[in-house]
Amino acid sequence: MSPTLAAGWLGVAPDHPFGLQTLPYGSFTTPDRPTEPRVGVAVGDRVLDLTAASYRLFIGRADLFSAGRLDAFLDAGDLAWAQVRSALTSWLSGDEYREALEDLLVPAAEATMHLPFTVADYVDFYASEHHASNVGRIFRPGAQALTPNWRHLPIGYHGRSGTVVLSGTPVRRPYGQSRPDPGAGPVFGPSARLDFEAELGFVVGVESITGEPVPLGRFTEHVFGVCLVNDWSARDIQAWESAPLGPFLGKSFSTTISPWVVPLAALEHARVRPPSRDTDLLPYLAESDDWGLDIEFEVSLNGHVISRPPFATTHWSPAQMLAHLTVNGASLRTGDLYASGTVSGAEPGQRGCLLELTWNGTEPLTLPDGTTRAWLADSDELVITATAAGPDGMRVGLGEARGQVDRGGRGRQRGQQGGDGQHHGERGAFQPGGERRAGAGLGPVPQPHPAGHRQAPGGQHQSRLHEQHAPVGGGRQ
Repeated sequence: MSPTLAAGWLGVAPDHPFGLQTLPYGSFTTPDRPTEPRVGVAVGDRVLDLTAASYRLFIGRADLFSAGRLDAFLDAGDLAWAQVRSALTSWLSGDEYREALEDLLVPAAEATMHLPFTVADYVDFYASEHHASNVGRIFRPGAQALTPNWRHLPIGYHGRSGTVVLSGTPVRRPYGQSRPDPGAGPVFGPSARLDFEAELGFVVGVESITGEPVPLGRFTEHVFGVCLVNDWSARDIQAWESAPLGPFLGKSFSTTISPWVVPLAALEHARVRPPSRDTDLLPYLAESDDWGLDIEFEVSLNGHVISRPPFATTHWSPAQMLAHLTVNGASLRTGDLYASGTVSGAEPGQRGCLLELTWNGTEPLTLPDGTTRAWLADSDELVITATAAGPDGMRVGLGEARGQVDRGGRGRQRGQQGGDGQHHGERGAFQPGGERRAGAGLGPVPQPHPAGHRQAPGGQHQSRLHEQHAPVGGGRQ
């Protein structure tokens, strides 16, 4: 069956990574309504105001988007997720809804993206065998690269949800204890070994009950979609503090996520057999479905590509990670985020962090301007992008996770939660597949009403004929 393409009036190229094969969700504002966040769906180089569109065409689900963030939609469950995606595909693939939607499409460059959902808990795994093996060779030369437990369970640790920030938020160089001289005592100061980690994040929609594990077969009932993650790491702080309990301050200072959440439904054509299926596992981890993912990452430092990690080689699948996360009875909450850990491939050019790329700083990278990097320097900008396999050779865009190192003061970072309870982002933070663009920095389905007139939140009239506002627009070691 051929993929559904965007209607001609939308002007979306058939190979655009944010075509109808993707339809990712985010939260945005526009200059004319800067204090009114709305839920948006990326369509080509524009953003559909889903908050307004649902009041016009899908009133039975409009309450899910009235707050301007994804929290209620995530909590609504897989039936609502499928209904909304089906409705969006219908609206955007023909001409009958053009009059109802055309004034709700915002140029991406005019949209300021915000953190798309309230992050509840954050867990980071260590799921890439190539990454874990490289780390073992670096820190345990001559010994077994993998620890004895590694192929038997997805290793992970709990992070800090309060410092998950939106793409485009500056990353302040962290301070802490380290011991640069093994023969001397610890010192306190800014990290001298700041690193990135290219990861894939999984966004939980439906909560679970404490004491009840979530089995492999219920993965898609609880996980809504994916986003890109950069789990910034201070390797010197981490090395000094990690024995015996693992990462703490070396990881908790900042974690960047992309502004767009791509639903699992968009990744059906990217599903592949995960390497873990070739391992003899305990029954709760013995997966019969294939939830490995064919996703290609690209990492750029100051505009220069330094790595292209493949997620398809990641040993543990997201379904296995979720099953292990909850097997002890730990519950899920709406908005939980868990990440894969550093994604690395078998080749040197596929390593997903500087720890591996420079072999713990001993083999610095040389950039096109002649400068070298063992670790990130002040003002360095790190950008992670990715696309997944889609239908008929199309690519599904995952957007970007962008951050620049800032050695500035210790005040609240842009993109973190402010006094109004919202997370504030960057103007034009819209990157479907990695290229820099202008301005970058739904029970039964309620029947749609192509010519309907609805009253939007706050009493704003939403008639397709009379609305006169301006155009409206995101491892461990």
